[in-house]
Parts: sequence; structure tokens; C-alpha cells
Amino acid sequence: MAIWVFLAFAAAYFLSALLRAITATLAPTLSDELSLQARDLGLLAGGYFLGFAATQLPLGRWLDRHGPKKVILVFLSVAVLGCAAFAWATSFNGLLAARVLIGAGVSACLMAPLTGYRRWLSAGMQLRANSWMLMTGSLGMVAATLPVQWLMPYVGWRGLFWLLALGIVLCMVFLAWLVPAWSGGPGASATAGSEGAGRGYADVWRHPYFRKMALIGFFNYGGMVAIQTLWAGPWLVRVVGQTPFESATGLFWINLSMLCTFWTWGLVTPGLARRGVPVERLIAWGMPLSLAVLAFNIWQGAETTWVHWALFCILSTCGSLSQPAVAMAFPASMAGRALSAYNLVIFAGIFVVQWGIGLLADGFEALGWSAPDALRASMGVFLGVCVLSYATFLSVKAHNRPS
Repeated sequence: MAIWVFLAFAAAYFLSALLRAITATLAPTLSDELSLQARDLGLLAGGYFLGFAATQLPLGRWLDRHGPKKVILVFLSVAVLGCAAFAWATSFNGLLAARVLIGAGVSACLMAPLTGYRRWLSAGMQLRANSWMLMTGSLGMVAATLPVQWLMPYVGWRGLFWLLALGIVLCMVFLAWLVPAWSGGPGASATAGSEGAGRGYADVWRHPYFRKMALIGFFNYGGMVAIQTLWAGPWLVRVVGQTPFESATGLFWINLSMLCTFWTWGLVTPGLARRGVPVERLIAWGMPLSLAVLAFNIWQGAETTWVHWALFCILSTCGSLSQPAVAMAFPASMAGRALSAYNLVIFAGIFVVQWGIGLLADGFEALGWSAPDALRASMGVFLGVCVLSYATFLSVKAHNRPS
């Protein structure tokens, strides 16, 4: 039963990740067709995360109260409308509005299953399920690269979004059939009363472990997703000089490497949990390696390949372990709110980094810099912020670990 429920949720998350990453592959086509600038691309890609982030706080309350099944079905119906609106759009504003709608509609695709896993699975299995859900997301990002490039000549980018709308409808059928109703369980009713009121999120924001992980989630992990889902593609085109097809091929291999990485995390994290290895130690070891690779990529410029960006993304995945760790720092009855609040932090970071890099790149070009140097300088600013974020993470004392 657990396997079938996991697969039903994973299918929906696969499509949500595909929708998240598809703008990196479609960027050259949309830029040519609608004359988009770098800041437009950043805003269009970030619109998904803006819609996503806007729903997170009410989503957490609804998940704790109504359970994953009801909530995800309602949200996915909004995603279907968003895909249809994107396929119909004829202007940048229309695309942006549809993109925000899509982001809001798929915003429950990870939080809904993780809320259920917090009650249904043991601690080690929660880490494994989280990693393998992210692996499924990486598979969706793989599908957003070369497969999308191959389909484009046959159905066009508008036809792709009609196919995605149909896929979401099929996922809704399987979720309605397979996912169990939200029945009473340990701590299930704890938030129905006073804790379900306004102070529930205040408790989340004030929690020291949440604060410890916040900047890492916002800049380091959120920034990695921003690069994976958008700026790695333009970097390969603008800085390295690759064709759109070569760039899509590079994105394919980047996302495939991420898939393998999350699969590996899913294999090893239950054993690490049994040995008492804390998540924050894994982050403390892995994050400086990712920052070193990012600095190397900026320095290399046109000499970088998809391998360099894949290595940066792989090393940054240690930040993904913070998500289930934050959930386990709270009672099961608050899992929906804790996960949604932290997911809000991550996706707000993705939006800020995606749009921020585009704004900085346009700004440096306005000062007379070349397009490759402008993008490299923007990445340099991002690197500096990530270093400060990691330093803040290290400065928090050990007593802020979850109890």
C-alpha cells in the first residue's frame, strides 16, 4: 500500500518538476518568439515559484486539517487551468499569469506526501521517502530537457502544455483512487483547536532549529534549484557558446546526475539516521564543497561544461536533507505547517535568485559589460551571498538541534 501511495504522489510530483524546469529548455524559443530579455526570462521562470510560495502558509493549515488527499486534488485542478492558460497565452503578461497559476496549482505536490509520510513512516524512512520524491522530481527535470526538445517540432510548446494538462488529470484520478483518507492518528487532533489558530505558524517561525536552517534553504539550496531549473541553460548558451540543443543536452545530463544523487541519498540516509549522524553535520561538510565548485565555474567561464554545473548541483543536495529534518523537529500534528513554512523559505529563495540573477545580468550589460561577463558577475554576487548564508548557519549553536 505504501508503495502504491508513493507512486501516485510521485507521478504528480514528476509533472510539477517538469513544469518547474521546462522554461530552461523553452527559453531560446520563448525569447525569439516574444523578444524576451534576461530579466523577463528570470521573472517568467520565477513566476512559478511566486505562485508556489503564495500558497504555502494556507496550504500547511489545510494539510494538517484536511489531509494530503483532499488538498492535492483541489490544488491540481488549478494546475490544469494554469497549463491551459499557458497554452492559450499570446503575450508575456499572459504567460506570466499562467505561470503563477501553475506554480500555485502544483504547490501541494511535495508538501502533501511529506505531510503524510511524517505520520505514516519512521524517521529513517521519512528521509528515504523525501530523497526519492526529490529523485522523482529530478526525473521530471530530465524529461523537461531533451524529451521536450524532441517533441517541440511535432507538437510545439503550446501542444506540450496541453499534454501536461492531460497528464495532471490522469494523476488526479490515481490519487483519488489510491491515497487513503486523513483519519485520526497519533497527534492528529492536536491542532484542531487552539494550536490550529494563528499562533501555530508563530511557533514555527520562532523555533530555533527552523531559524538555523532558514538561510541555507533560502540561498544555498534554493539558489541551486534556481540555477538547475533556469540559469544553467542560459549559461551554456551565453557564456560557453553552445546551441540550444547542446544546452538542452547538458541540462539532460545535469538532471540525470541529480536523479542518481537523490536515489543515493535515499539509500544511505536511513543508515545514517540509525548511526546518529545529524543532518546539520552533512550540510556542514557538503556545502563548502559546492561553494568551491561554484567559484571555480565562475572563474572558468567559457571553459565550463555541463559536468561542472552537475557537480555544483550534486554537492548542493546536502541542503535538501534540511526539509525532513525540519519536519521531524516538530510534532506530527504540526508537520503540514512546518513543511510548508520551510518550503516557502526555499521557494522564495528560488524566486529571488532566479529573478535577481537576471536583473543583475541586465544591469551589468547596461554598464557596458559583455553578456558572458555580465552573467558571470551575477553568479559572483550569488556566490558571495551563499558564503554569508553558510557562515550564518555555522554560527548557530548546537543547542538549536531538534529535540
